[in-house]
Amino acid sequence: MDQQQLDGFIGRYVGMWHEPDALRRSEIVRQLWADDAENCSRRFVIRGLDAIVARVARAHDEWVAGKGFVFRAIGNTDALGNVVKFFWEMVPKHGGPREALGLDIFVLAEDGRIRALYQFAEPLPA
Repeated sequence: MDQQQLDGFIGRYVGMWHEPDALRRSEIVRQLWADDAENCSRRFVIRGLDAIVARVARAHDEWVAGKGFVFRAIGNTDALGNVVKFFWEMVPKHGGPREALGLDIFVLAEDGRIRALYQFAEPLPA
């Protein structure tokens, strides 16, 4: 994956969380994620497209629509073969301190869709 492809992939992924239209958001999930995808963190393991659509909707409703946060890339994104690393932060839409920080590790299927996502919460700097 070259830098332009990587930037496009990350742009679509971040945009998915911000999409206000539920039907469009679901379409984006289905374009980005493999049918048998899984999303894993210390708090949950979610498998299958329908469960991932529901997880993205809950996150959008709570953090973006409900509390006015945005997610954004913070650099050091890279790809090696079918593995992508992506550092992100969650900040108030209209400015303010960082609320959350994380690292996502994607394992992509042969067609370039997300087969597995491993999410790690990072500690906020003091």
